[in-house]
Amino acid sequence: MLETPEAVFEALRENNERPYGLHRTVTAEELVDAAEQFEEPDVLVTALLELMSAYEYTGEHRKSPVVFARVLKLRDSKPGAFSEREARQVLWRFKWVTTSLLQVPDISLTAIRGWTDQMRDRYRDAGHGMQPVAAMRHRVAAHTGSDHLAAYDLWVTRPREELSDCEACETRHRALHHLRSGDEQRALDIWRPVLSGGQGCSEEPYVSQAHALLPLLRLGRTDEARSHHLVGYRFARGKAGMAEEVGLHLEFCALSRNEGRGLEILAENRTLFDATGAPFSLLGFLTGVQVLLSRLVEDGYATTAVAGPLGRNWTAETLLAHVSGEADALAAAFDARNGTTAVGDRRRLRTAHPPLLAEPLPLGLRTSTAAVPAASAPAPAASRDIPEDFATLVTQARQLAADGHPGDTVLWERIAERVAADDHVHDPELGPEARLRAELAEQRAFAAYEEERWADGNAAMAEAAELFERDAGLPWHAVAARARMATVAWRSGQGTDRPATDSSPSWSDLDAALRDAEELLAAGTADAGAAEAGAAGAPEKYLTVLQCRAFAAHSEAAAELPDLSTATRERFESLTGAVLSEAARLETPHQAVGVRMYTADIAVRTGSPDEAVAELRTALDILEANGRPWRAPRLEAQLGQILLQQDKPEEAVASLQQALAGATRFEDTSFPVARTYMLLGHASSHAGDLPGAVRYLSEAASRFDREADDNAAAETRLQLADVLGRSGREADAVAILESLVLDDASAAVDERLLAQIRLSLARGLRDLEEHRASAEQFLRLADTVAAWEEQGTHTLVACEAAVALARADRWDAARAAYERAVVSHRKSPNPSRVADMMREFAALTMASEGADGLDAALGHLTEADELRACVDEEADDFVHWYQAGATHYRRARTLAGAERFADALAEMERAVSAYEEGGPRGETPRAEAVRVAALIEANGLRSPQAATARLDAAVSRCEAAGLQQAAKVLANLRDEFASRRPG
Repeated sequence: MLETPEAVFEALRENNERPYGLHRTVTAEELVDAAEQFEEPDVLVTALLELMSAYEYTGEHRKSPVVFARVLKLRDSKPGAFSEREARQVLWRFKWVTTSLLQVPDISLTAIRGWTDQMRDRYRDAGHGMQPVAAMRHRVAAHTGSDHLAAYDLWVTRPREELSDCEACETRHRALHHLRSGDEQRALDIWRPVLSGGQGCSEEPYVSQAHALLPLLRLGRTDEARSHHLVGYRFARGKAGMAEEVGLHLEFCALSRNEGRGLEILAENRTLFDATGAPFSLLGFLTGVQVLLSRLVEDGYATTAVAGPLGRNWTAETLLAHVSGEADALAAAFDARNGTTAVGDRRRLRTAHPPLLAEPLPLGLRTSTAAVPAASAPAPAASRDIPEDFATLVTQARQLAADGHPGDTVLWERIAERVAADDHVHDPELGPEARLRAELAEQRAFAAYEEERWADGNAAMAEAAELFERDAGLPWHAVAARARMATVAWRSGQGTDRPATDSSPSWSDLDAALRDAEELLAAGTADAGAAEAGAAGAPEKYLTVLQCRAFAAHSEAAAELPDLSTATRERFESLTGAVLSEAARLETPHQAVGVRMYTADIAVRTGSPDEAVAELRTALDILEANGRPWRAPRLEAQLGQILLQQDKPEEAVASLQQALAGATRFEDTSFPVARTYMLLGHASSHAGDLPGAVRYLSEAASRFDREADDNAAAETRLQLADVLGRSGREADAVAILESLVLDDASAAVDERLLAQIRLSLARGLRDLEEHRASAEQFLRLADTVAAWEEQGTHTLVACEAAVALARADRWDAARAAYERAVVSHRKSPNPSRVADMMREFAALTMASEGADGLDAALGHLTEADELRACVDEEADDFVHWYQAGATHYRRARTLAGAERFADALAEMERAVSAYEEGGPRGETPRAEAVRVAALIEANGLRSPQAATARLDAAVSRCEAAGLQQAAKVLANLRDEFASRRPG
């Protein structure tokens, strides 16, 4: 099949469209062999240059200079075989050879300098300046560490030339020079045009992003570091030509305490261990691996399974030993070749660096739980000093519990550890041992309730109640424990009155607890020694019983909403009012702040948010006045949520930040931190602080991961991706979403949530113009939703899949998806999406086939017209005037593409008329239709004067409609046409 030069050229063109990788490289090698059969060397020249590119971008730097030597020989012997572009490429690729030779320690510096001398001579003979030569000499000096300052000055003081590296690559090397010199701030200042997107090329900003990660982290610019990791690694993933950059991302994960993420990256890139074609890049990769593994081993995970070279199983410890030996040998080989210690010194500096953060930097990514060491995210240390003296420890815990201070939890946990020890002996000064046993049982119940283990909690609380009453002589404590047990039915969503045979707690249990409390009050019973030992006494426990009843009434009311019955409302108001009045009578108003939270919740859910805010602010004032700030965080969190619902995001942010700060300060281990961070992310987004929203949502997702709440974590990341997309960081958003659709991640996520994630990912990939990947996601999504009862979603997804496949130039699959969408539409109509698809196919067909695709394109537009004719004029989601205008507009563009300008202009005028039917809503698309009509008239029909008159009227119309930007665009076009001479 490759028996003619034309066939080989065509195969080279096809291969050039493939992504760099093994397939492209092997094909390039085969095409060189095929090209050697022809007498004329022009096809061989092209094939060799293509092979050299394949080696360059897949890390085969050992082979690239050999190919270039053949190219140079042909250039000298057969100069006529080179096109003008290929002749320029020969000079350009001298730079590739220098960097390739530096990659291989077996090549002497003398040989490398000989190549730069030959580069100098050939550039001079061709009339080019010496700046690119100076740049290459600086690369050599920077690599060896010898005379690099002088070489840098000789390079940067020369003006750029035609054959200089692109600006983005030169910026990178200037920044790296200052990075090696220890001036990270200056390096980042120089890097700004690349890292901000102002300069770029096929490698940038991705290479620079990898090198800038640790400087950004060291300077506290964590938001930028997070973003550059997400985007940069996504580009480098699995590419042999970017092994060094993958190593830098591994190092970043280790030093930002994201070891789990690092292990995932290692698993995704284990083939790079065998990428020996670029030894210096391999050294960079191995060094990054070593930094990651050293952190794991140092933190106690030496036996953790990790991904290493294929062929055997590895642990962190065994792979670390292997990698260290390989990398040390490579570094020594480079230093021996260079006659300096620069390579080894830089490597030793990297491997000796400790973590740069005290806690993991939230990346927003979902990390496989199987890959994350259990303690890779250290828990924050308690700020409270825990007494060593046991009696002091118990006394403090009891006092904090009596005050409602959440810091008692840590103390009770330590008490439980001490009591469980074999050598523990009870101290009689702490009261009966049964009391301490009861208190510990009560704490076990609280912990079980927090985890919604209702049966376990009630069993522990029943044990506590019995011990309090029977053995400890604390009847008030027993009554309060029974009241708490009675609320569990309500907390678990089961609270209703039941037949007597039903053993579940109900109102009868709460009524019984209240009767017991009232009897104790009437008898004047007090818990013996409770107050003296720091425990709450009768008034507090009495209020606890009343609060439990108010909680049950709140749960009952919340379950009935939005239709709250009179009886339920009256019971809620009566029982909450009882707590408030009794707390006031007992002069302990702070004991009723929980009830104010219930009242605020019902108020906001019944459409009275102002009342809810007032209630919560009153509660906060009471806590402040009574010296109970540790109870404020939950009220602040609730207040922040309500303020967000009231569209007061700035105030919400302040409240939510206060809540988190207070929960941390007062060691509230049961505070809903993850949910509060999520709300703070929403509030920051609505307040316009998108970077803040990214930080908070990333933190929320990480914390939901730790809580094993897969759906909440996935939903938060979906919202994070939306914020990133609205921030103009589409690649960051795609990286987040990709981490959610991996098989191990998606299995635990609700099907419909996963479908929304995949839809967002597919659209994100489309926006990045990664059409093949986008089409794959659309097709997988279409298969998922095909089984759903509401088929409108399937129609939508099939339409988007068809367009994505067409954009990916997979036309057979695109046409099949197109028909699938049409068939689905017949079962479950989605006319707007189908019409959009038909018009898009018309545009893509013309773009792909030119005038040869005219009939097919017009056929799609005819189908769009037929679809419109079948849709009811009253359809809400299918505005007829807009659909008619859009199809006329696309048909006009299609006819213009086939140079049928008169027909195109007539069709565009029909589009203008259709948009006019839309009134004010149609003015913007009408202005665009007029713009294209003028272009057809002026350029296609050679009538700039008529186009000018058309535009003049349109400008006035846009100005009258308040469309200033459209008026400006049309006016500029009008002025351009007006300046043309007639004819």
